[in-house]
Order: sequence, then structure tokens, then C-alpha cells
Amino acid sequence: MYVHRTQENSSECGFFDQSPISFRQGKLTTHKEELCPKNPYLQDFLSAEGVLSSDGVWRVKSIPNGKGSPPLTTATTPKPLIPTEASIRVWSDFLRVHLHPRSICMIQKYNHDGEAGRLEAFGQGESVLKEPKYQEELEDRLHFYVEECDYLQGFQILCDLHDGFSGVGAKAAELLQDEYSGRGITWGLLPGPYHRGEAQRNIYRLLNTAFGLVHLTAHSSLVCPLSLGGSLGLRPEPPVNFPYLHYDATLPFHCSAILATALDTVTVPYRLCSSPVSMVHLADMLSFCGKKVVTAGATIPFPLAPGQSLPDSLMQFGGATPWTPLSACGEPSGTRCFAQSVVLRGIDRACHTSQLTPGTPPPSCLHACATGEEVLAQYLQQQQPRVMSSSHLLLTPCRVAPPYPHLFSSCSPQGMVLDGFPKGAAVESIPVFGALCSSSSLHQTLEALARDLTKLDLRRWASFMDAGVEHDDVAELLQELQSLAQCYHGGDSLVD
Repeated sequence: MYVHRTQENSSECGFFDQSPISFRQGKLTTHKEELCPKNPYLQDFLSAEGVLSSDGVWRVKSIPNGKGSPPLTTATTPKPLIPTEASIRVWSDFLRVHLHPRSICMIQKYNHDGEAGRLEAFGQGESVLKEPKYQEELEDRLHFYVEECDYLQGFQILCDLHDGFSGVGAKAAELLQDEYSGRGITWGLLPGPYHRGEAQRNIYRLLNTAFGLVHLTAHSSLVCPLSLGGSLGLRPEPPVNFPYLHYDATLPFHCSAILATALDTVTVPYRLCSSPVSMVHLADMLSFCGKKVVTAGATIPFPLAPGQSLPDSLMQFGGATPWTPLSACGEPSGTRCFAQSVVLRGIDRACHTSQLTPGTPPPSCLHACATGEEVLAQYLQQQQPRVMSSSHLLLTPCRVAPPYPHLFSSCSPQGMVLDGFPKGAAVESIPVFGALCSSSSLHQTLEALARDLTKLDLRRWASFMDAGVEHDDVAELLQELQSLAQCYHGGDSLVD
């Protein structure tokens, strides 16, 4: 096939055989497809192409609206439209990247919101991926990306635990295990606080969480629930508190931003090309002896004041656990840690060690360390002397520029904690201290979840059972929960 320019300045496309073209007679039917409304927060990308540079800025090549080739100059995107809490309904309303069409599978048979037709039970979600239509679609999209990998570490599954997506996630994990055994880490997401008055929703949340945890544990290398709530059970607990954050736990926009910050930090060990730790190695370290459920925690932001060094800041924690729990398993103080992976990011290299005047005795052994890595390792050894620990120190901070919500008070634009700093000042990046722990707190949490399940009269919740769950499944679930809880029965305190 070829293209050439004629004397009339029009384009002609054809084969080398220039014989006349004949058309068949027949009826012509046209179909018009309704266009989906455009996301207003992505409009600044619709007339640009480019790549995300190493400094986190999207470098684009502007394309004019009229005809003609794009200019060769490169510029940054204009200031984006910032969403407000009132304007956000779903997570994609503030998504700052385009998703490839082959990465999306739409479940058409359920509604996103409303009072009817929602994906709200574990059995419903599990049955979705039992249908050949959805299972084949998922496998096709999966193979599309797997075939492009030169080194496949594994898969991360992020799914809600409180609704029917716990069943979707569990079935997806099972399908992945069948084809790629031992290569999955699952993050189960839970909403913030809930209310006693919502009886059916609370019961469904309890059942979905229990079924999701047990099934995901069976088919994943590692499972970590993520929530700003204080409990996985029926008894409501207040949301967790961050000393330097002011957030509204009823807004998913706020909760998802905080959990994403923690997730982005604790997954650093296997996401960095320079890191020797792979996803499989991290899962093996944390999940020994059947302990496949872990807890997450984070200090957001890490409290480093101007003029302080890393040893100074760590000494301020004393013997208390430095991070806020993010797995709805209660306070970690007084519990035993079996293994942990810790990441500290965003601390300038000049602050890694103490800059003492020559001849000044160091206030602690942390102040005598020669590198930031030694400071962090020594601190973890002091806190948990008999615990297997993996630590990573990363210079890159966590970016919190818009559309990240305004949650910070008393922080400089670089995330340093300042007394009397003007409230509402724009913060661009913050240091974060995050951890994944295999903790004895899960013993009490999983047993409490099993106790709440035994108190349920399942005859009152026939709608949940009708979605594809049998009474024998619930009995087996209780046994699995209790067995899983026993894996963490290694003493509820640091002193055996």
C-alpha cells in the first residue's frame, strides 16, 4: 500500500493496481454511541502528550487545537483544576493519570451506588469471576500485561473488604495463585468509622471482612488490612489519631489519601530498582510459620523540626511505638512483634546523623552512629531486640501537592513540623515513617472477629446467605479464623 500526493493537493490511498473501484449495492446501517461525560479534572491532559519526569513534573509537548504539526518546544502543564471534597464522588474523580483501556474490566450487572442492585455480599462478588465472560476478560487483560514483563515480581491486589468486592478480590487471588503461585500481596481496604444504627450494613461488613480475610489469606503470599477505623468487629471504635493531621474520617477522599501515603511508603522495598528486596522475599520474611496476615502503621508526617537530626527525633518517641496503627487492630503498645519491615523516607541526608561538636559526648548510642542506615537499624534493635527487622532509608519524600487534600497543620512546605506555622499553608512534600509488622495484636483481633460471628443468628440474614454462601461455609470460616488467630499466640507482651 502506498500514499502519494496528486496535483490537486489531495491525498490518494490505494494499491499499485490502479483499476477502477466498484461498490456493492446494499443497505447501510449506522450506529451512534453516546459519549461519556469528560472528567473536568483531566482536561489539562486532553491537549498534551508527554512523560512524567524524575522530579514528579509532567513534561508535555503542547498540541494546538487547529491543524498542523505540534511545536517542538516542551513545557509544563498548566495549573490543574483542584477538586474539592464536595465535588468528589469516586476515586477516579481525582486520578491524575490515564488508565489504559486494556487495564479496566467493567462489572455491568451491579450499580455503584443507590439502594438496589449493589455489590454488597461476598458471595455476589465471588460469583462474578465464576462467570466465563468476566473470567475470560480478566485473563485476557492479565496476559496482555504479563507478556510485556521482563521480570515478574508478583501482583498487588487492592480490594475493599467490607462489601462484595471482598469476594471479587478473593476469587481473583485464587485465579492468580493457580497460574502464578506464591506471587501475590493483597491489601484489604476498609472504610473509617461506622454507626450502630446501620444494622444490615454492619452485619454485612463483618461477614464480608471475615470471609475476605480467610479466603485472601489462603490464596495470597501476604494480606494486610488497611483502615483508619479502630476495630474490625461489630463494636464501633473511634478513628485513629495523627498528631499533625487534621482529617475528616467520614470523607473517603481524606481516608484514601492517608492510606495511599502509607501504602506508597511501605511498598518501597520491592518497588525500587536499587533495592535487593523483592516482593517474594518480603512476603517470606513477614509470613513465616503461617503468619500471612500483617498490620501496617505510619507516622504522617515524621516529626522532624528544623535544626533536629534523625537521632534527636527518634529519641523523642522514647519506648513508645512510633507509628499510628492502620489495620484496625488496636494500639500496638504492649504487643509482641515477630518480624517487621520499616521504611523512613524524606529526611535530608544532612540530618541523618548527629552533628555534635568534637569532644561532646553523644547523648545516646544513636548519636554515635556514622550513617542514617545505622541510626535506623540501631533504633529498631533497641525497640525490638529479638525481632527480625528490615529497614530502608529513602531520601525521596512523599509528594502531597494537589489534588492531595489539605490535611496538614504546623508544617512547612517541605513537611517539617513547625510550632506556630500558619494554618492552611501549602505543603508540597512530607517525610513518612511506615512499617509492616507481624504482630501478636492479630491474635486478639482475629479471635474477637470469630466471637462476633458466633453471636450472629444467620436466619435473620438470609439475603447474605442467598448470595451463594452455605451454613457449612460459615462453620468452616470460624475454624479457619481461630486457626489463623493461634498462629499469633506467642505472648501478648514483649516479655514472654
